Amino acid sequence: MEKTIQNIKSIPETKISVAKNLKYLVVGTIFGIVFVKAEIISWFRIQEMFRFTSFHMYGVIGTAVVVGIISVQLIKRLNIKTISGEKISIPDKVFNKGQIYGGLLFGFGWALTGACPGPLFAQIGAGFGVVAVSLLSAIAGTWVYGYFSEKLPK
Repeated sequence: MEKTIQNIKSIPETKISVAKNLKYLVVGTIFGIVFVKAEIISWFRIQEMFRFTSFHMYGVIGTAVVVGIISVQLIKRLNIKTISGEKISIPDKVFNKGQIYGGLLFGFGWALTGACPGPLFAQIGAGFGVVAVSLLSAIAGTWVYGYFSEKLPK
């Protein structure tokens, strides 16, 4: 009897949790559609960027950087809180040489595969199934980094 009561009590929480997370699915889907329509997931556009033959991707990345800078400044200066009222804390970044190695490795992987981790799911959703290899590689790389992170240069 006690288990049944606990199960009944957990049902509304599950429904709330699903409904609460549904907004992320909707926003992610819209984000993916924008990526497809803006050609951000296009292997051809990414290769153009790395060959310096088109401004398209530099314009997209530059716009994202500017929006990010403005957003962070607004959050800091206006003391903006999350939707649930929590304080947003943005810690200062500490530079280390491992960031250079990681950035180079990331850039080489991006140039070779034509896939940045952000649009991987949009590429798969758009029907580019071969990108699943890049997704699995990104997951494996994340695992390897986590495993060896204590031994890597800092």
